[in-house]
Amino acid sequence: MKPILSHPLRLADLPQRKVTHVRLVPDAGQLEALADRLDVDGFRKVRLEGELRPGPGRDWMFEGILGATILQPCRVTTEPVTTRVDEPVRRRYTPDFDAPTGEEVEMPEDDSVEPLPSVLDMGDVLEEALALATPDFPRAPAADGLELEAAPPGVEPLKDETVKPFAGLADLKARMERDE
Repeated sequence: MKPILSHPLRLADLPQRKVTHVRLVPDAGQLEALADRLDVDGFRKVRLEGELRPGPGRDWMFEGILGATILQPCRVTTEPVTTRVDEPVRRRYTPDFDAPTGEEVEMPEDDSVEPLPSVLDMGDVLEEALALATPDFPRAPAADGLELEAAPPGVEPLKDETVKPFAGLADLKARMERDE
């Protein structure tokens, strides 16, 4: 999928001994397209700022910060929730990257390592970091004290005590100890 804010950097054309400064700030149209793609109500601001530096060896390292103000509905009350995100973004691109294969693979210790591309699109980095930083279940302050119940007509709603499988065992143990 093509990034909404494309900012390709051909690594072979960048200085091999100096840092390349990166600053991406989407305009209003790009913010709207990002909100549609990430399924949120909107973004007030988004900014990715950092440094892309060569080395060690043939590797490249990006270290920066993602700043964003995200507007989403509360997953409980549907009230609007504003979330401020200031997240560090760190990626290491290496030609020695071995992609895990097989049906079941373990997560690598360093999850910031990626294969070295010939062209690095910083728009992709911004979009991925923003997707990871966006809360899945934002909650409005009013949602914390709510107790919700749902059940079909004529059926008593489930309570925490009836859902917990060991609650009945604790009751049984207490009755057995009384009978002894």
